[in-house]
Amino acid sequence: MDGTGQLFTVQIPRLMDGFEIRCLTIPQTDQSDWETLVKKTIDLIEIERKTNPKREIYLCGESFGGCLALLVAIFAPHWFSRLILVNPASSIKQQPWLQWGSYLTQWVPDWFYPSSVVVLLPFLAALGRIEASERQALLMAMKSIPQKTSVWRLELLRLFQPTESELNRVNIPVLVIASGADRLLPSVLEARFLTQTLPNSQMVVLPDSGHACLLERDTDLYTLIQAYCVSEESDRIGSISEVTAL
Repeated sequence: MDGTGQLFTVQIPRLMDGFEIRCLTIPQTDQSDWETLVKKTIDLIEIERKTNPKREIYLCGESFGGCLALLVAIFAPHWFSRLILVNPASSIKQQPWLQWGSYLTQWVPDWFYPSSVVVLLPFLAALGRIEASERQALLMAMKSIPQKTSVWRLELLRLFQPTESELNRVNIPVLVIASGADRLLPSVLEARFLTQTLPNSQMVVLPDSGHACLLERDTDLYTLIQAYCVSEESDRIGSISEVTAL
């Protein structure tokens, strides 16, 4: 939800073996609605598509970005070869306490807000599985979001309710990655719902991972893509495609 794209850097060295990588950054003060965010994202991807119309595009979204990726795929499913969702925050609808708690964010005093996010750290990540430098990066990313922006993006998550018919239109292959030890959201339960609703999808559970699983030393997104997303045509395994991380 920080929108910096910086927390994806752990995965970049391995992904560069097979992909050109583009990370979406959402300005810290951006309070666009879902429709505007989708349009802005589509416009940026269209620029990339024009440079090489035949290139495959893998669209990847984590948490808040998973919601945005779903909406982008609903809008233009024919643009993408694969959709990868990592602990999508669409599952917030299954956590009433989290929805009510998010309302309280706007009442936290301004001076206290940067410090208050520290309380969320153990819920966002399995800290024992993340290097100290990545824990610090996660904390800095959390603190970087202005309070008003955080309140707004939590409101967007509460409003995120694509219909089943819209999800059914996403007929491209979808990989849903869910953390079994996610203490923030019921990601496995949401992954089951999505794989039952999205017509061409499969689920992978990382049993010991926390919500921010892409920061963990033992999570290798490239290996997961090779294992579950690469087509049966062996000549495509070595081809250059694109991963867009939201």
